Amino acid sequence: MRLTTLEAEGISTEVGETGLTFEQNAIAKAAAYREMSGLATLADDSGLVVDALDGLPGVRSARYAGEHAADVDNLEKLLHELRGISPELRTARFECVVAVALPGRDIVTFAGTVEGSIACQAAGETGFGYDPVFVPKTVARDRPAQTMAHLSTEDKADLSHRGQAARKAADWLRRLGMFGTSPYN
Repeated sequence: MRLTTLEAEGISTEVGETGLTFEQNAIAKAAAYREMSGLATLADDSGLVVDALDGLPGVRSARYAGEHAADVDNLEKLLHELRGISPELRTARFECVVAVALPGRDIVTFAGTVEGSIACQAAGETGFGYDPVFVPKTVARDRPAQTMAHLSTEDKADLSHRGQAARKAADWLRRLGMFGTSPYN
């Protein structure tokens, strides 16, 4: 099996994220891109779920402050919405669902989650999106961090919701004989 990208396959169509769940969006993208390419396809959807906001920003994480909002706009809106909420009630999680669409087969999904909470202000120099305000419950390799934006790229990959879901998908594909010992074969 050889890995490729939409760009390398000449596909520039963007599939809309109109589902109510990460799983629905991941499945819709995997199905559409499998149809367009005729190839085995992996697609994901992910975002931040905040309990005090009844699950928001959720599937609208990238567009929380508006359709063309920048990361800083989304962060500012999130912190504004949580203003006055005590730290123990700021529980949250990053969630990701990876959908695998193989030709001639039903679509299979794999999920990853990182539990944590939302800090009162942004901190840290790495990462993107909500990383500067997300404080994970557990930290990769037992290294303390205030937010995900304090983690090294390697530690974040070990801990991340996307990494968890992608490793599960790769393991499943390996069991099917689609990969050798490395998902990069």
